[in-house]
Amino acid sequence: MATYQKKLAEVERTWHVVDATDIPLGRLSTRVATLLRGKHKPTWAPHLDNGDFVIVVNASKVKLTGNKLEQKMHHHHSGYPGGLKSTPYKVVMEKYPDRAVRWSVVGMLPKNRLANKLAKRLKVYAGEKHPHQAQMPSEFTIE
Repeated sequence: MATYQKKLAEVERTWHVVDATDIPLGRLSTRVATLLRGKHKPTWAPHLDNGDFVIVVNASKVKLTGNKLEQKMHHHHSGYPGGLKSTPYKVVMEKYPDRAVRWSVVGMLPKNRLANKLAKRLKVYAGEKHPHQAQMPSEFTIE
C-alpha cells in the first residue's frame, strides 16, 4: 500500500491567532513556525506546503529572557564592504516589535523557496487589533 500524499488543491488552511503577551520570543517562534509549516497536521511532508495562516498579536509584549534585551544584536549587511549594521534588540523592540518577531520566526523556517511562501502567511501586529476577523481565526494558546 502506497503512502497517501495530499495534493495542493486538497490542502485546507485555517487561521490561528497567537497572543504573544509574556511568552519568550524563542518559544513563540518555534510554535508559530510549526503552524506555518503544517507539522501539526497528520498529512505533513517536508516538501509540501500544507501549513496554516498565523496571526501574532501583542508582539510588543513578547518577553526576552536574561540579558538579551541589552546584549542581543540584530545584524544586517548591505553587501558592500563595511556595510554591517548592528542594532541592539532594545531599540528594535521599542521601534519595530513586529519585525523582531517576524525575523525570529522566518529564521526558523527552511532556507529554500518554500520558506518564502510560508513567510507570506505570517501576519504580525504590535498591538491587540488585527484586520483578519472575516477569516474567523481560532485562538491558539502557547504554554
